[in-house]
Amino acid sequence: MILRDKLYLGGLWTDPSDPTPLDIRSPHDQSLVGQSVQGQPADVDRAVAAARRAFDQGPWPHTTPQQRQDLIVRLNQLREARADEIAALITRERGNPLWFNRAGQGGLTRQALGYLKGAREFGWEETLLSSVPDAAFRSVVRREAIGVVAAVIPWNSPFSAALAKMIPALLAGNTVVLKASPENSLSIMLLADIFDQVGLPEGVVSILPAGKETSEYLVAHPDVDKVSFTGSTGAGRSIAAVAGRQLKRVSLELGGKSAAIILPDADLNEAVPALRYSALANNGEACIAQTRVLAPRSRYNEVVAALKDLLEGLKVGDPSEDDTFIGPLVRAEQQERVRSYIRLGIEEGARLVTGGPESPAGLEQGNYIKPTLFADVDNSMRIAREEIFGPVLVVIPFDDEDDAVRIANDSEYGLSGGVWTADAEHGLAIARRIRTGTFTVNTAPIGFDGPFGGYKTSGIGREYGAVGLAEYVEHKTITVPA
Repeated sequence: MILRDKLYLGGLWTDPSDPTPLDIRSPHDQSLVGQSVQGQPADVDRAVAAARRAFDQGPWPHTTPQQRQDLIVRLNQLREARADEIAALITRERGNPLWFNRAGQGGLTRQALGYLKGAREFGWEETLLSSVPDAAFRSVVRREAIGVVAAVIPWNSPFSAALAKMIPALLAGNTVVLKASPENSLSIMLLADIFDQVGLPEGVVSILPAGKETSEYLVAHPDVDKVSFTGSTGAGRSIAAVAGRQLKRVSLELGGKSAAIILPDADLNEAVPALRYSALANNGEACIAQTRVLAPRSRYNEVVAALKDLLEGLKVGDPSEDDTFIGPLVRAEQQERVRSYIRLGIEEGARLVTGGPESPAGLEQGNYIKPTLFADVDNSMRIAREEIFGPVLVVIPFDDEDDAVRIANDSEYGLSGGVWTADAEHGLAIARRIRTGTFTVNTAPIGFDGPFGGYKTSGIGREYGAVGLAEYVEHKTITVPA
């Protein structure tokens, strides 16, 4: 059993204000994985105070961009050396399959390299050419750190969400207080172990798991200059309201209900297996999951039959086994939430093709859900409009391409999506018509050097690459004599 009895505050291992540990149990069989103390508002005060001192009085904001980049390179190397350990612990603690966590470690490397590339190309200080002929002055534009950043992340992909915020914040010269969910208490402290070896100045980084009350306290803390949040749209609205009252900077990566458009000319032997990953990876607990499958009426039954075969062929079970594709959901409350949506879909009149609200046979002790497929779904149904966050797919028919685009855009969300077609250039034309922050053609992977984020209620701001780095800087214009 793993025991974590200290918090990582300001780069120091510190006794918590409340020493009572939280039991961290496996969502697979409820066995005890470990115990970890949780952060409280008093711990947030210490972390923010350390971050404030480090920013206002310490050397960190005055280091050169190259020095900061060198430390991020070291961070990435230290993480890569422990990639297998990280993947295994997240699987035990969180329940997402081992294959997903292993693949995610490679994604973290690409994520870091994308930010580093953006930092190298970033114009930290630029001189503008005057638009006034023979001007007697010149303008120097600087990009400077904002200050103390509160990074608040969800439970579904802890390392990815944490580093998507911490790396650009640190590259820009900010100090960071990271707040993780209680479900990730053990793995996020492993991230603290890694940061402890990087060599950052005291006060620059704090990492603590904590519950909702402590999150709200951190977000509203008067010494926090920027909030970067990933989570539900409802929580994002609350954070935006707090930030608005305090006029602090905010970026939000929120929910989604993404559409996968299968055009009439698509090869189902390619499209359907690809949906295995774009719709169901991470147990379906992913904001970018393409869970609304839009199928042409001319091939509707064919698409439904192929998806039925796909879902029924997935291995559901122990997430630590290499061939398991779907593991347990993170907690019993999430399991019941997904079950309630499955029951709702039946009540709404959708046709249950496979799956259902019952636990898979032999897995009743864990937080398991059968991969579930609904057909005869109208886009007005709640199962087609609300984010379920589990392995539940709905198939919606469309008449023609204009109808498919209309249905895809008929959502409060705008985070991701995809199209499958025999003509990739035609797929690009369709992609240009969909109002989402990211979109894939024939399941081309999302790159980490371009911006990631959402339209509409899927968020504010962007992550990854130079655009993501720009979320963590202020712009200063200095005018000097020519």
